[in-house]
Amino acid sequence: MKAVTWQGRMDMRVEEVPDPAIQEPTDAIVRITTTGLCGSDLHLYDPLTPFMTPGDVVGHEPMGIVEEVGPAVTALRPGDRVVVPFNVSCGSCWMCDQHLYSQCETTQNRDHGTGASLFGYSKLYGQVPGGQAELLRVPFADFLPVKVPEGPSDDRFVYLSDVLPTAWQGVAYADVPDGGTLLVLGAGPVGDMAARIALHQGARVIVVDQVPERLARVAARGAETIDFSAVDDVPAAVRDLTGGRGADAVHEAVGMEAHGSPVAETAQKSLRFLPKKVQELMMTTMGVERLEALYTAFEAVRRGGTVSISGVYGGAADPIPMMQIFDKQLQLRMGQANVRRWTDEILRVLEKDEDVLGVEDFATHRLPLDAAPEAYRKFRDKEDGMVKVLFQP
Repeated sequence: MKAVTWQGRMDMRVEEVPDPAIQEPTDAIVRITTTGLCGSDLHLYDPLTPFMTPGDVVGHEPMGIVEEVGPAVTALRPGDRVVVPFNVSCGSCWMCDQHLYSQCETTQNRDHGTGASLFGYSKLYGQVPGGQAELLRVPFADFLPVKVPEGPSDDRFVYLSDVLPTAWQGVAYADVPDGGTLLVLGAGPVGDMAARIALHQGARVIVVDQVPERLARVAARGAETIDFSAVDDVPAAVRDLTGGRGADAVHEAVGMEAHGSPVAETAQKSLRFLPKKVQELMMTTMGVERLEALYTAFEAVRRGGTVSISGVYGGAADPIPMMQIFDKQLQLRMGQANVRRWTDEILRVLEKDEDVLGVEDFATHRLPLDAAPEAYRKFRDKEDGMVKVLFQP
């Protein structure tokens, strides 16, 4: 089959790789019809390269048609249409019983001290072959895949794999009070979708970004916007819009790709000159992040407010303004999305006749799988109005 493979820093290639096969009686094989390119895929492109191996199949936002099931699978049959969540969770361990599917004890990666395995996401998270491919082996097939109805286009459902539950959890964790204001930092796919969800739920939403196309998208949905390249002080601009108090809650949807921290950016890029084992140690134990977005969140939220973090961070020793967090009595919530915790709730919204979240025109680019290497580059460089890419193998 064809698959997008990691071959080195900023080197993605579409190659022929062996077809997946049933390995456990609870497996299914899914023929992929649509698969997304995620902002966190760019972390594998650069800077999380120390944890990648040439030939790794990437991608974690797939959906498709069940082609084959193992002998123990009873909930699916060939021909069923499914979306595959990005975290690999069994559905029956203690953590899954708590709906903490991103911490599944069956697929936890104890050697690296990380949570549940993820499709297509490095040896830090299990080195499980990913979904930017023509076929995908899906374990725990009686629990993990989300069965979706026939009829609507793939665009209606594919975001159940990651973007929608990540944004949904981010908004839920933000816990915006009735009539309150949510500040969304970053208008990439997750920030954009979080703004749509919060607006749908009745919140006032302010979005911060600097890419004109991204700001225009959220403004068209009813959000207020701040172009951070056009203001001297984002938190001050937020306070100006909120009676001097600050936002009730902040959804931080940027993570370690934030602009504005040149020292940390240089540290990230310089890692590639070190031996691979040293790179791994540096990435997991030292401060190599760009924390501008996180600092902005702490400054822009009101006292007693909540900061919900969906942006991905990787280091362990970055300076955190604990005095400010304590003094302002802030609440912090964060973590990988517990995808299956939210999918049934979200599916009820998606199954309405009206496309209330605008998912069917959410993608800016629909491309063949062979276009993946160039799409990664353009997405990283924010070229060609690229906000969300869907590949169709």
